[in-house]
Amino acid sequence: MKKGVIPIVQVTVRDNNVEQALRVLKKKMQREGVFREMKQRRHFEKPSVKKAREKAEAVRRYRKLERKRKEREGD
Repeated sequence: MKKGVIPIVQVTVRDNNVEQALRVLKKKMQREGVFREMKQRRHFEKPSVKKAREKAEAVRRYRKLERKRKEREGD
């Protein structure tokens, strides 16, 4: 998520089915990364540690993308 940007997550409740709306809300929040960010913000993270973590996440994303690309090409 971008720094300082609050994503708007909206869920409609149909037929007074609050349980289903809660499940949908949790799933959307999970996809947006809200829970992950809340967990990270519990404690202060030094800038050097944050930089290393973000770099490792970027490498992980890139490798996953390459794996998927090779899988689609059939190599």
